[in-house]
Amino acid sequence: MSTDLMKRAAMFCGGVSLLLSSAVSASEINIYSYRQPFLIEPILDAFEEESGIQVNVVYVRKGLVKRLEIEGDRSVVDLILTADIGPLYALKQSRLIQPVKSDVLRKNIPAKYRDADSQWFGLTARSRILYTSRERLEADAIGRYEELADSRWKGRVCSRSGKHKYMLSLVSSLILANGETATEQWLRDVKGNLARRPTGNDRAQIKAISDGVCDVALANSYYFGKILTNERKPEQQVWANAVRLVFPNQADRGAHMNISGIALSRYAPHREEAIRLMEYLSAERAQFMYAQGNFEFPVRVNTPGLS
Repeated sequence: MSTDLMKRAAMFCGGVSLLLSSAVSASEINIYSYRQPFLIEPILDAFEEESGIQVNVVYVRKGLVKRLEIEGDRSVVDLILTADIGPLYALKQSRLIQPVKSDVLRKNIPAKYRDADSQWFGLTARSRILYTSRERLEADAIGRYEELADSRWKGRVCSRSGKHKYMLSLVSSLILANGETATEQWLRDVKGNLARRPTGNDRAQIKAISDGVCDVALANSYYFGKILTNERKPEQQVWANAVRLVFPNQADRGAHMNISGIALSRYAPHREEAIRLMEYLSAERAQFMYAQGNFEFPVRVNTPGLS
């Protein structure tokens, strides 16, 4: 099955199983991806040109762990690309991925961005930060996540659903820092401070500040770059100019960071080729391209820009 056919099938069918492939080629890599095509296709195209290895991708929106469980040892998937750490944790817990011993990956990816057992590796990072109103708030009006629970923010906070994976990751970090009891109370207090019922995505929270619905909101850092440079929808540039970015908790633990990542499937039929791609994605060129494509941060230290 050609790369183009695989991609078209994923678009029209919402993601099809790679089990449909009638044969396993010796010079290809099969990927399930939670990451969107615009982010990874340029990098995978560059890898194909350099290595001569064909890369087949099926884009998945949900249910990836269950799909791999059903496929079991019949699966021909080599790599899994994720948009955050949650699926990586679930894949490891379900024993659907395997360790990778690679000096290249250990050198390029700091320990804090990879699994202690080398079963998954971060590729890019983003922070869940505070956005505040430039018009109505001073630059130092709020500096910690914990302050969102203060009564002075009553009716002034916006957030997407607390059940969303980005929020769940943030709440997990608060539990780690402050304990379950304190975090539960924090959630109750923040809920009482909301300007409206949680609705929409991260962009909607930034728009709400611009529209005067609220004064402070939680959203991922990369959305600022996406809306600031959105020439197709210039109204989003107005939203960007209405907000200020605050990276919280700089005096203590720092802002919460999440990752996109990659893991080697337990039953990967093209193990050597897949590890070669993993190493490629951790190198300078791919790290710059990957991070730049979505205004994220490369996990590789001192990643240079490309001229």
